[in-house]
Amino acid sequence: MKTIIHKYRLNKILLGIVVILSSCLELEDTNYSTIVAEDFEPTPDDAAAIVGSGYVAWRETMLLWNGIWRSQEVTADQIVMPARPNGWVDDGSYRRLHEHSWNPNDDQVYQGWFRTYSGITKCNEIIYQIETGFIPLEEELYESTLAEIKVLRASYYYLLLDLYGNVPIITDFDVEDGYLPVQNTRQEVYDFIVDEITSNVDNLLEENNGTTYGRFNKWAAYMLLAKVYLNAEVYTGTSRWAECMTACDQVINSGAYALEPNQKNVFVTDNENSIEIIFALAIDEDYTTSWNQFDIHMQTLQPSMQAKYGLQFSPWGGMCAIPQFIDTFDPEDSRLTQNFIYGQQYTPAGEEIMAALGAYAGQPLNLINEVPGVDYSEAIHGYRFGKYEIAPESTNILNNDYVVFRYADILMMKAECLLRTGSADEAALLVTEVRNRSFASNPAKATVSGADLQEGSVYDYGLRNHLETSIEGGDDIQFGRFLDELGWEFNQEGRRRQDMIRFGAFDTKSWLSHSPNGSDRTLYPIPQTVLNDNPNLTQNPGY
Repeated sequence: MKTIIHKYRLNKILLGIVVILSSCLELEDTNYSTIVAEDFEPTPDDAAAIVGSGYVAWRETMLLWNGIWRSQEVTADQIVMPARPNGWVDDGSYRRLHEHSWNPNDDQVYQGWFRTYSGITKCNEIIYQIETGFIPLEEELYESTLAEIKVLRASYYYLLLDLYGNVPIITDFDVEDGYLPVQNTRQEVYDFIVDEITSNVDNLLEENNGTTYGRFNKWAAYMLLAKVYLNAEVYTGTSRWAECMTACDQVINSGAYALEPNQKNVFVTDNENSIEIIFALAIDEDYTTSWNQFDIHMQTLQPSMQAKYGLQFSPWGGMCAIPQFIDTFDPEDSRLTQNFIYGQQYTPAGEEIMAALGAYAGQPLNLINEVPGVDYSEAIHGYRFGKYEIAPESTNILNNDYVVFRYADILMMKAECLLRTGSADEAALLVTEVRNRSFASNPAKATVSGADLQEGSVYDYGLRNHLETSIEGGDDIQFGRFLDELGWEFNQEGRRRQDMIRFGAFDTKSWLSHSPNGSDRTLYPIPQTVLNDNPNLTQNPGY
């Protein structure tokens, strides 16, 4: 089914004076690389081409090297990028992510800001072209297209709100030379996002099909709104649990989405038809060709595991799961057995794969749930990531679409709101619904109670490395068991930092080689190069 989505592969579709896919639009002019305004009479079928370029930055800011996926995951308690026999030290930035000692000059800090604002700039350009009539649209298409781009722009501001807090709100494209935006407060950015979504959501398309796949339809917008409300207390100091539940109910009552019977169906190679996906980033090795476009498999698999999957390139063997997180799983939970790669590794023919590097070179590659520390590890150390199916003969780019929002998260967001507002038993019903598919061999283990969800975390927090050990535990985390549930369901999905901050664990707990480094670390710094260029901006506290 990948071919039916190709016309919506957004990375090559540009607007106005930029490149488009000639197959998306038929123009009389023989120059198919530009839109000639006077010859362009778009129809609803052309909507993907009109909005297309606005989505490109979502993939780039989330998945390219040092993207937001790393900022959300490698800083948290599930994933580490330790030094390996083949490197993974670089400039020390991966270790700084783990230790919460990053600085305004780190590339991860810069890329999250730069790529996300690139998306905002592109949205502003499209809005300008529509509103000035350069892109002529009839009334119905005008309203729905403009609404979609404004919600898309709000989604970029949601990322900036979450990562940096106090950022400039820029809505104009035709600014004067030398324009320097002023800084807005986190409250102002939050208010802007909520207003943009609520003011435009009713003009969005309701369809959930190939024409809206990978785009913000009405239900994806409500999902985004629910995310903003879920974290409102972190962003503004005021909780919005009731508003979050209302947004979740909009998606639930739409009937447009459902849980997959097997979680793995969401993450298979051809996952674009999953009934659970609400918003995804379209990936195709023939169309999205940036080297690091979607290469989690390359970053996690050991080099000799090329033989296991017949990969076209040797993987790099870096990141892995933090052992303390793996220890939280029930052994019968399929989210452990299906989402992680561990034990002795074999070729498709059943031959043992050997470690290729370090102290275990030439010995069987038996991946174990041990990591000596962020500063040192060998080829066998750490479970590797396999939540996204790794197709045989994959290139450095996986063909799976990257899932941003899915229906299980709607149910879990509503459950969290119920739990936090005193309806723990109702919350438990939703959590059990999500868990049911992960305990097919022992269904009784899927059931949780309201009392269970009000317990602390089972995560054995504390330092656990070859230099130092400490005991902290997770009993003192309010609703820590629910935080555990989020970890089990959504590991490897680019969100753990956000969840840990909401539950008060991100800046208070230790794991592996990480010790708390101050509450200021719940925000990233504004990149130093940005501060140097714009005197209107003030650095976030602690930097």
